[in-house]
Amino acid sequence: MKAITDYYTGQEGSGSLSKKEFIQFLNFARRSTFENANMTIIFTRRGLIAQQRSDDVLQKLDMLCRKITSFQRSLK
Repeated sequence: MKAITDYYTGQEGSGSLSKKEFIQFLNFARRSTFENANMTIIFTRRGLIAQQRSDDVLQKLDMLCRKITSFQRSLK
């Protein structure tokens, strides 16, 4: 069975032709987690989502960001 790092050139949505480009794609994905966290905070402040739901989403986004960062480091 291949390791996930063996598939970096074929990830759906990345359009990567090289390892460097795939790492850049992961950077975009990581930035998207920050954007989603900011939107979650704004929605919570405006009363559009409950605080508990916001906390859950922010916790999941934090974990996702950490996983992306860890994966990026493993590719360098």
